[in-house]
Amino acid sequence: MPRVGFYGDDFTGSVDALLQYRVAGLSGVLVTSPGAELPPGDAQVVGIAGTARSLATSDMAAEVGPALSRLRELDVEVVQYKACSTADSSPEVGSLGRVLELAREVFPTSGPVPVAFAQPDFGRYTVFGHHFARDGETVHRLDRQPTMRSHPVTPATESDLRLHLAAQTELPLGSLHWPELADPAHVSEVLGEAAEAAVVCDAFDDTHLDAVAVAFLAGSARPRFALGAGGLSKALGRALDVDERFGALCTDAPASPGPTLVLSGSRSALTQRQLTAAGEAGWKTVDPFGAGAVRRIRRYLALGREVAVDSTASMPQAALASSAIEERLAEIADACLRQDPTTRLVLCGGDTSGNVLRRLGIRRLSIESQPWGNVVLCVAVGSTPHLRRVEVVLKGGQMGHMNLFDDVRKGRRHESGAPADPSLPATPAP
Repeated sequence: MPRVGFYGDDFTGSVDALLQYRVAGLSGVLVTSPGAELPPGDAQVVGIAGTARSLATSDMAAEVGPALSRLRELDVEVVQYKACSTADSSPEVGSLGRVLELAREVFPTSGPVPVAFAQPDFGRYTVFGHHFARDGETVHRLDRQPTMRSHPVTPATESDLRLHLAAQTELPLGSLHWPELADPAHVSEVLGEAAEAAVVCDAFDDTHLDAVAVAFLAGSARPRFALGAGGLSKALGRALDVDERFGALCTDAPASPGPTLVLSGSRSALTQRQLTAAGEAGWKTVDPFGAGAVRRIRRYLALGREVAVDSTASMPQAALASSAIEERLAEIADACLRQDPTTRLVLCGGDTSGNVLRRLGIRRLSIESQPWGNVVLCVAVGSTPHLRRVEVVLKGGQMGHMNLFDDVRKGRRHESGAPADPSLPATPAP
């Protein structure tokens, strides 16, 4: 039986959670919707990759409620709602406050919910309730971090996570500050008996996250519910008492067995720099809405050229509905995989990637190897012949090094000491 279940509010974040549990030695599998059939096997972690981060708050119950109920039925010890380490949410979109309300309905006896967004190896820290995120070599308060303060959907305007969440729910919220984490009995008391519905937990290194995870798992209620980022996932995985832990994840990947196709719906500056680097390495860049785009992409791939499809290359992306971009990228992916099922896909954009995979008909994913730090090679499976085994890489806007796309094509491992884009932290150590 699985020990952990999680719902990820976007697909790249879901893969990150699966990776963090795997780094902790737990095997796992990811399905692409709350209603997807769970594959047979002995996975210790079962994840549901979702799209709640991009949903209107009024639409979240229809996505999140069934997912949490499905995970509860697995009879796991802990259920995590995996959110982005920058707490992307607002009262109107992807509300984490609404998540807490839904969780109280599904897990009425779970007790106070620990909320932990710190992910130290990715440059995310929480100190006295305020959240910080690294950009290059500089750590910024969340509301001053260049990417988050100008986020196109959920711009960060508040670094105090308790106040950030309080704007999204009327549930009472507490805090657990880092000096208190040195007292395990106190941490257990707070996470077991606090009057508040949720407790925002400080952490700026793994020992803090471990203290939270150990105290949380010591509670008697089953299953327990937690809200947090990949740092919490890894800490929970370390704290679980399991009979068997798996060895280190492979850090090698073969070259793509066929052509490599990048499909980008990401507007991040880093993704644009990665696309530029691919162009300099000889890739063809195509506007997905240009005349004859699908035909030209298929021809380029058939001729052995690598292709990067950039949705920002057409009219101002703000004028295009996200659904139109996702539908077009899924159409391109389907056409190219039907032409050559060995095509290796790279999907860019946390929200985009999930909706593209769902539209494409992918049902589940598993991690194959970890050659590029927090960007991993996955195997995706669908029901039709051209989707029986699709190699896919999911890349969020702030993920990956400068030459990532060419490294994915060549199966070239990115060494932690190799030059990387300065806007990212060093490659995480297992």
